[in-house]
Amino acid sequence: MSVEKILGDWKKKSYKPIYWLEGEEDYYIDQLVDYAETNILTESEASFNLTIFYGKDAAWADIINACRKYPMFSDRQVVILKEAQQLKEMEKLEAYFNQPLSSTVFIVAYKEKKLDSRTKFAKLVKERSEFFSTKKLYDNALPEWVTTYVAKLGYTISPKATMLLVDHIGNDLARIGNEIQKILINLKGRTAITEEDVENFVGISKDFNIFELQTAVATKDLAKAIRVIRYFGDNPKAAPIQLVLPSLYAFFSKVFMIFGASGPEDAIAKQIGVNSFFFKSYSQASRMYGYEGVEKVLLLLHQYNLKSIGVNAARATDEALLKEMVVKMMM
Repeated sequence: MSVEKILGDWKKKSYKPIYWLEGEEDYYIDQLVDYAETNILTESEASFNLTIFYGKDAAWADIINACRKYPMFSDRQVVILKEAQQLKEMEKLEAYFNQPLSSTVFIVAYKEKKLDSRTKFAKLVKERSEFFSTKKLYDNALPEWVTTYVAKLGYTISPKATMLLVDHIGNDLARIGNEIQKILINLKGRTAITEEDVENFVGISKDFNIFELQTAVATKDLAKAIRVIRYFGDNPKAAPIQLVLPSLYAFFSKVFMIFGASGPEDAIAKQIGVNSFFFKSYSQASRMYGYEGVEKVLLLLHQYNLKSIGVNAARATDEALLKEMVVKMMM
């Protein structure tokens, strides 16, 4: 069961008695819960027929009693259990799952993890509910997610603008979505999001960011790399070293995979898990550094990750560590 299918059914006024929403990606669960809370019932119906529980403060018996009530002045009632993973004695809901009320739409938001599929209760949940499970997107899937999200809203976004957002925000779909909405409000009739828009409305420099540092290191442009790192030093919140090092490591890990891949560029891009539009940068880095050079870069990234947290290192600023590291990489 997908988000689109569930929302499509709800928009057609087609409801099932129980929806179980679980997993590590809060964005999709929140999307469904927010819609259910504000759209299944009219405002007047909701005043009598919408009940919201929070797992930490709720008792299983109260939840079952609420679900078993009949709606007032409406064909249905909605009961939402938020933060269900914090509910004590969750398995006591089994009685209601076995005999749900058709006039109740019971929605369970079980975030951050999944039920243990080996348990009797988990098997019952999958059998008796509309079951939706989600997981965090892999980082290499984020650019495509951004492009698709923007397209669904009727806009386009440049590849560089996409990478600026992804590299700056990371794997936080809700925050990415919020920043995109902020940009769209300011486009003033335009339908294409550019890197300048990201710079102006999200606060990411299009010239001094992790993506530009990555490009400079990949092409062995030491002067540019130092300029970017100096900017990071002057603006610590722009790109903390704890974000820079994992980003570079992810990039060069994929570059390293090129040496074991074969076929045309599109096929290799797919094998290493990158968008074909950006493959040129990975390919160029593989040629610039060679197998041993990329191996050396990965080792340096590991060493400087340890140094950044004080292991085997004298006290040094993040800027000094990054400068020292990129010089060694390019030697």
